[in-house]
Amino acid sequence: MKAWDREYAGRGRLWGGKVVGMPALPEGSNVLELGCGDGKTLAGMPDGWLSYALDFSLPALRLSRSLSTAARLILADACRLPFLDSVFDAVFAFHVTGHLLLPGRRALAAEAARVLVPGGRLFFREFAAGDIRDGKGEQVESGTFLRRNGIATHFFREWEAEELFCDLRPVSVEECRWSMRIMGTDLLRCEVQAVFEKD
Repeated sequence: MKAWDREYAGRGRLWGGKVVGMPALPEGSNVLELGCGDGKTLAGMPDGWLSYALDFSLPALRLSRSLSTAARLILADACRLPFLDSVFDAVFAFHVTGHLLLPGRRALAAEAARVLVPGGRLFFREFAAGDIRDGKGEQVESGTFLRRNGIATHFFREWEAEELFCDLRPVSVEECRWSMRIMGTDLLRCEVQAVFEKD
């Protein structure tokens, strides 16, 4: 947690660009974003949703507030959600699960399933094996690397996402690859994108 506080307090907004491909949910949908960070995903959510967003970093929540005044922001741990069972129509887990070690990833998955209503959906995005940053830093578990800034990243394979969210039914699980040009060099980015539904 201290590593994230240090990053957000010292560097400010960490994630650029806009989130694309937000799902079409009905107006009034009760949605939760896990690990909202600096508010990039939150800023892309329609005003008609009843949005809740949580992060365990207070500096991150302060940045999120500047992008969304309507969302309810909560200082909490995504592995121990402060909500009753079956309250959210959708849960967003974009680039949060992969920053946890396996026990934390399992706890987050169980909590996300717990707070979804039957028929509710989990929207998942994480970096995939083969991404330009895969293998950088100290390997702390299979597929997980700790960078010098103290932040770990797990690089997923499609089957790992399905296995992790085994309490939910997979609707779609795919690996997306694209090239990102930085200073004249094309770099490969890889991401697992998935949608799961609670029966």
